[in-house]
Amino acid sequence: MNPDFAVTRKMFELPEGVIYLDGNSLGPLPKAAMARVAATMQDEWGQMLITAWNRAGWMDQPRVLGDRIGRLVGAAPGTVVLGDTLSIKVWQALAAALALRPERRVILSDTGNFPSDLYMAQGLARLLGDGYRLVTVAPEDVAGAIDETVAVTMLTEVDYRTGRRHDMAALTALAHEKGALAFWDLAHSAGAVAVDLAGSGADFAAGCTYKFLNSGPGGPAFIYVAPKHAQMALPALSGWLGHEAPFAFDPDYRPGHGIDRMRVGTPAILQMAALSAALDVWEGVEPAAVHAKALELGDRFIDGVLAGCPMLQLATPRDHGARGSQVSFRHPEGYAIMQALIARGVIGDFRAPDILRFGITPLYIGVNEIDQAVAILTEVMRGRLWDRPEYKVRAAVT
Repeated sequence: MNPDFAVTRKMFELPEGVIYLDGNSLGPLPKAAMARVAATMQDEWGQMLITAWNRAGWMDQPRVLGDRIGRLVGAAPGTVVLGDTLSIKVWQALAAALALRPERRVILSDTGNFPSDLYMAQGLARLLGDGYRLVTVAPEDVAGAIDETVAVTMLTEVDYRTGRRHDMAALTALAHEKGALAFWDLAHSAGAVAVDLAGSGADFAAGCTYKFLNSGPGGPAFIYVAPKHAQMALPALSGWLGHEAPFAFDPDYRPGHGIDRMRVGTPAILQMAALSAALDVWEGVEPAAVHAKALELGDRFIDGVLAGCPMLQLATPRDHGARGSQVSFRHPEGYAIMQALIARGVIGDFRAPDILRFGITPLYIGVNEIDQAVAILTEVMRGRLWDRPEYKVRAAVT
């Protein structure tokens, strides 16, 4: 059954006069989050004080919310847990995977991967020494680069710049055929496309919640460990909440049961309250239906922009099977163009060196917004309205 996007749209706080096409960087505020966070502060923190860890179920939230996210990424109950940041979860997953393949030394990724993932892998390889190394190849060359030296593939399913999508099932199968493990970054997948971690055979996965899942700036990350590895995967970051009995205050670490061992520090309760409200939007909504609508709207956006702005180069695959829920174009003056759009109420973002990036999120974006965005972008490009000094001054966040 197709979701009623008119209903989901009303669940978000969207400023008047703004067309928001940047949910792939930071999702908009779910209206219910304000009351949920306020209640957590007033009724729980305010009235229960420290007893809220038990009385309000705070300590259980990483697993409870993990299962709710698990439904959206094709993961069985008890295989996803929340906490920390995505970079931390990347580190945990990679370290655990390498320990499961001690005879191998290569982490394989692609040159389009998000830099933080590459930095984590580089740092981990330096720390381990002994020949460990990160190898990167062009995205289209990943399949041919998976061989018997690879311990783990580290791939982001949807490219953060172009929206190009890897074939998770095929590349995971190939990794397994060569004796490697497969780790997937779902930063631009969770809440954007239909993910099937269990069905694809993924070994590890991680993702953030502040993009398409709308938990707010700094929202917690999540990590997935396949059931077959859950009792063997050892977290390199062995925090106290990943201990078998955290409140035994044992001086020696004993890994918790299954996915619980991937917990590290104290969970961010206020952020999790916001996430809980954000996930309510997904009740009765299937990611596959959302992605299908995003592809339809994306096609409309691509066709309109290419017709009106031939000076922009499409960076996103047209093939639906190879595309996430964003559309990107290239232009040497991409930063200035994006600033001109933002000044006119169309919010996307820029990624170096030349990418204009637009998130297509049907939960709150429809045909009217797409057509208005096309018209404004066409006006900006045809009139060279971006060619002003103030639009070329780079801000700290692009």
